[in-house]
Amino acid sequence: MSSSKAARKKKEAPVPEPPGSICICAHYARATDAAALASARWLGRADRDGAEEAAFAAMQNTLGSLPIDGRIVVGASDEGGLAAGQQIGAGGTPVDLALDPLEGREVVARGGPGAMSMIAVGEPGAFVTLPDMYMRRMAVGPRARGQIDLRRPVGENIVAIAKAFGRNANDITTIVLDRPRHHDLIDEIRHAGARIKLISDGDVTASISAAIRGTNDHLAIGIGGTRQAVLTAAALRCLGGELQAQLWPVSRREIEQAKATGIDDIERIFSTTDLVPGEIIFAATGVSGGDLLRGVRFLADSARTHTLVMCTRCNWVRFIDSIHFFARERREEVRLLGSA
Repeated sequence: MSSSKAARKKKEAPVPEPPGSICICAHYARATDAAALASARWLGRADRDGAEEAAFAAMQNTLGSLPIDGRIVVGASDEGGLAAGQQIGAGGTPVDLALDPLEGREVVARGGPGAMSMIAVGEPGAFVTLPDMYMRRMAVGPRARGQIDLRRPVGENIVAIAKAFGRNANDITTIVLDRPRHHDLIDEIRHAGARIKLISDGDVTASISAAIRGTNDHLAIGIGGTRQAVLTAAALRCLGGELQAQLWPVSRREIEQAKATGIDDIERIFSTTDLVPGEIIFAATGVSGGDLLRGVRFLADSARTHTLVMCTRCNWVRFIDSIHFFARERREEVRLLGSA
C-alpha cells in the first residue's frame, strides 16, 4: 500500500468510542417527553399550577426509574419535588442534574407558543454553584462566538454580531423578555437598529433559538435567573455557542449570599465553560409549538412529541420525533411526519 493511500485510510478511520460504559444520553429524553406529555394537557386552561404539578410529577417519576444515582444541583423549585439537593434515580452512574420540567408556565396557562420541558446532565461537579438571584447575560450561536463582550454597549455587540453573519445591524433579531427591567435595554437595541422579538417567558428557549440556524434569531439578551443561566450554558456547550453572564444583585443581602458561595468578584463575567465545565447532556421537549420544537400533538390513542437531545461526549445533536401510544392494543396507524 502506498504511503498516500495509507495516510488516507488512517485519516478516514472511524473515531473510537469514548472510554467507559455506553452513554445513555438518549434515555433522558424519556424524562422531558413525560413532562411535556403531562403538562400539554393543561394548555390554555388558565391553570399554571396544574400544568406545573403535572410536569414535575411526570419528570420525577421517570427520572426515578433511570439507572442513575442523580443529585439535583439546579432544581425546579425551592422545596418539594425536584428541589436542589435531592437525590433521584434507581441507582447506578452518579450524575448531577439541572432541570426545569416546564419552562413557560404562564405560556401554557394562556395557550401560547414556545413552552418546553428540559434537563441537563453531567458528571458530579459539572455545574458551577451559584446563588439564586438575577444575572444579566447575552447568548449567541457558533457564528458569533468570540464576537460579543458583555462589558461593551449593546449597540457595539449588535454590530459585531451582524459583521459575523455578513449582515447589517437591522437584519439581526434579538430576543428579550418583556419585563419592566428591560425598558432601557430595549431602547438601546432599537437605537442600534436591530429587530426585537419580545417574549413573555422562556429564557433558555430563547438562547437555544439564537444558537440554531433557521430560526432567524441571532441574540438572546437580558436579565434572568441564575438557574436559567446554568441551563442555557449547558445547551450552548452542546451547540458550540457562547454565553456571557454576570451576577446582578439587587440588595446587600444578595451580595453577601454570592460571597458565601465563593464569588468574591461580583463584577466577574462568567463564560459558558465557567458555568458548565464538564461533559454535558441536554434534552428538551416541546410542550406548545414554537420556532425551535413542535408541541405535543394528541391523536386518537397516541400523542406525538418533538425532542432535542444533545451530548458533548457523543458529539451529536438529535431531533427526535416520537409517537407514544396509550394502549398496547391500538387501532391508530403510525403516520409519517406531515402526512394527512
